Amino acid sequence: MTATTGRTLAADGRAGGAALGRQECEVLHAVGCGLRDDEIAAALAIPEDVVAGHLARILGKLGLRDRAAAIVHAFDCGLVAPGSGPRTRTLTPAPRTVAAAPPVADVRISVLGPLRAWHDGRPLNPGHLRQQAVLAALALRAGRTISRRELLEGVWGTEPPVTNVVPVYVYRLRKTLRGADGTAPVIEHDRRGYRLVPDAVDVDVARMEALVGEIRAADRAGEPAEAVRLCSRALDLFRGEPLAGLPGPLAELERLRLTERRIALAQRKLEWQQRLGRHAEAIAELFALSAAHPLNEPVAAMLMRALYRSGRQADALTVFDRARRRLADDLGVAPSRMLRQTCQMILRGDEAGLGLTTTG
Repeated sequence: MTATTGRTLAADGRAGGAALGRQECEVLHAVGCGLRDDEIAAALAIPEDVVAGHLARILGKLGLRDRAAAIVHAFDCGLVAPGSGPRTRTLTPAPRTVAAAPPVADVRISVLGPLRAWHDGRPLNPGHLRQQAVLAALALRAGRTISRRELLEGVWGTEPPVTNVVPVYVYRLRKTLRGADGTAPVIEHDRRGYRLVPDAVDVDVARMEALVGEIRAADRAGEPAEAVRLCSRALDLFRGEPLAGLPGPLAELERLRLTERRIALAQRKLEWQQRLGRHAEAIAELFALSAAHPLNEPVAAMLMRALYRSGRQADALTVFDRARRRLADDLGVAPSRMLRQTCQMILRGDEAGLGLTTTG
């Protein structure tokens, strides 16, 4: 091995935050290539027990759990390039520059419900819940880099794992997402952290946010029918509770945010439906939305107005009474001013106050 090669390996060994000796770097590279201890001993002309000793020190210095974690570290540091292993017997370092992989357009990830992933239409197994939560964090960042610390805080919160498991999970996810045809991994790593390769993965959250932009444009252009259509498309992306069952603070916060986004989309769609005179359609959807979110007062008020517009004043007042009782029983509060005013205007028949009159 040349002096230049030795310096390169030593530099790579320091990427994990702890300096490794030259021979430790050589052993780490060989482990990353998938060689057994006896194969490494033969290649480096050292006893097998010396190889085992080097590996134990490498794991201790880098805070790695086991040999599998060492393999992942070798890939993450660039000591071994993806596709060059795992059964390479040469100890020549992999090239430091790798050609950019073409986008993998047939990998899809869905988080607007239980996390699911597909490759070319074939369902993939993203692993156990913590590993799924790591994948969800990457998907929610939409191609932006997320650091290892952010992943630890977002997925494990105040109870981080004892061992350095994030690289192991990412390594497994890389293998899963590239599919059976051996295409390039769709998760990139650099000194700042990890990210999904831009434009390589279709994430349903990104599609939903793109539709929200189109909805705003349709609203500005005064096209309620187009806004309703786009809202329906965005709502169809939801398949239940977002990130259902995933652990960690990040998943919990995103569940709340995405649920609120879903409610807001439904409300906007229903407002436009009523403007278009599609009251029966709006009422059916409002009843379903109110049943799913019985403490949401704006939804209850919308349902009351829609029922009144359809000549169902008694039903509208029943909705108010049910909401009043639910708020008192569950939260110990009275209806908001907005909900009380809606009730009063219905009792007075104040169509102008309810926003139900038309001008011609």
